[in-house]
Amino acid sequence: MPDINPGTVVAVAAGPRHRFSKTVQDQILLAQDHGVEGDAHAGAFISHRYLARWRRRLPNTRQVHLIPSELFERLRETGYEIGPGDLGENVTTAGLALERLPLGTRIHLGTEAVVELTGLRTPCTLIDKFRSGLRGHVLSSAETGPSFRCGVLGVVRAGGPVCAGDRARVLLPDECFRPYSPTSGPTRRTAIAEQHLFLVLVSVPRLGGFVRHSRHQARQNRQRPSERLV
Repeated sequence: MPDINPGTVVAVAAGPRHRFSKTVQDQILLAQDHGVEGDAHAGAFISHRYLARWRRRLPNTRQVHLIPSELFERLRETGYEIGPGDLGENVTTAGLALERLPLGTRIHLGTEAVVELTGLRTPCTLIDKFRSGLRGHVLSSAETGPSFRCGVLGVVRAGGPVCAGDRARVLLPDECFRPYSPTSGPTRRTAIAEQHLFLVLVSVPRLGGFVRHSRHQARQNRQRPSERLV
């Protein structure tokens, strides 16, 4: 896998209960195929409160949530004071364009832990309950690039401790990126509706980040396990 310039871990956070924000910690421990030890979103099966109602045995592709600290700087310019853990992330980074990394990218955190990216974090209506109007500032109106700017999700491929100041080294997947035309993807309204109508947001790698499949395409992927992307 080719690598790119490394970033830095700014802060780490975790929370044992399903709350919107997480508490900043001195250190978190990532466990392979599990997530962050002691965190409400850890586990082999999906623990997202909404998704778990329908498919409790669905594989958990949301074990770790990462957010770039640069987002906080942009939000501060619009009048929102947001800090590490406020948006529910486990790892806050600096120097990495997380939402523009392709599916399958592996991020080495510290000396041992490795997280493989599985998709974008889609901001739900709870973000507006946390700060009124905030959701509109993490949705992108650009025709190219990621639809959402609220961090990425991943699974733990190798466990280990992670703390502020650790290096965050990125390894891109070996396979080529797939070309993507913005006009072929879903509209924002459709994409937002998918998080309620579709149990899993299936993503494919492309230049500029992640793009969700249609329900039909996702069904085809499930029928062909050997070619499954997530």
